[in-house]
Amino acid sequence: MTSDPKPRADQLLTIGELTRRSGLAASALRFYERQGLISATRTAGGQRRYERAVLRRLAFIRAARSVGLSLEEVREAMDRLPASRTPTRADWTAISRSWSKRLDEQIEALVALRDKLDSCIGCGCLSLARCRISNSEDEAAQWGPGAAFLPQALRRQP
Repeated sequence: MTSDPKPRADQLLTIGELTRRSGLAASALRFYERQGLISATRTAGGQRRYERAVLRRLAFIRAARSVGLSLEEVREAMDRLPASRTPTRADWTAISRSWSKRLDEQIEALVALRDKLDSCIGCGCLSLARCRISNSEDEAAQWGPGAAFLPQALRRQP
């Protein structure tokens, strides 16, 4: 990720500054860097320096993760961003639009969960007398691990 023109050293952020500005822990920043989601340059002494545009990428990552997108989905989206310049609003909009269907499915699943929460949390009824999976045969086991009755959109791995 490189912006044009190349920023001056006094325009780069230290990891401490980026932590303060982004609200993310330094360990998260280093993890995102190892995952190729953000990049840093190094000083002669080996200290990380980040372009200010990394703040936009971190906000994007945080928003994507908060709506349930996996890091792989975030990576795929960010791979479509330009490496030769700071992403524009149009770049972010194109990526965000590609998530519309996914988010609509998640919203629908959350509404269904909310509406059934007083009687079912996805793993069966809260009342053992009516529970679909509280039985000696445990029929729900055939559908795999976890809360088999949750909507599929809510059973994705985070």
